[in-house]
Amino acid sequence: MSIRDNDQVVAFIDQVSGEYGSIDVLVNNAGGQYPQAALDFSAKGWNAVIDTNLNGTWWMMQAIARHWVARKEPGSIVNIVADIWRGMPGIAHTCAARAGVIYLSKSVAVEWAPNKIRVNCVAPGLIETDMTDELPLEEIKKMIPARRVGQPREVAATVAFLMSEDAGYITRQVIAVNGGLC
Repeated sequence: MSIRDNDQVVAFIDQVSGEYGSIDVLVNNAGGQYPQAALDFSAKGWNAVIDTNLNGTWWMMQAIARHWVARKEPGSIVNIVADIWRGMPGIAHTCAARAGVIYLSKSVAVEWAPNKIRVNCVAPGLIETDMTDELPLEEIKKMIPARRVGQPREVAATVAFLMSEDAGYITRQVIAVNGGLC
């Protein structure tokens, strides 16, 4: 399915709930971007990134929230965003989309709280993956107050906490997992 297509998203939520019953959480982790100078963005490239990172996230959020409200069930949404606070030169389209997701999340978190739907975001900083193999990590670590890059398990643990009952009173928040980088 494509998260860019609202009809496919709704069908997916219906299929999953039909096969597995209740859906308790949604983690929006889809995204896509390509490095490029902002002056060189084409309309097609811009729209592709916005459509996946912002619109696709929205279609998933709305479909699952409608599902929960119709069934009078609580739920938790965690949107994986980006550590956008310093800007993101070279991928400005992603920065714009993720900023949109953050403030969309903050808005609907308040709107949906009476329905027992929590909405939060996790903003990973530099996390060690196979995609970071080509980066000058020793130089980058000097700029991070914790003097290291993050591990995937640290992001996963944050997401797991936000989905848990222990975070039942937490909504409308963005948790940066970034070693203190401002």
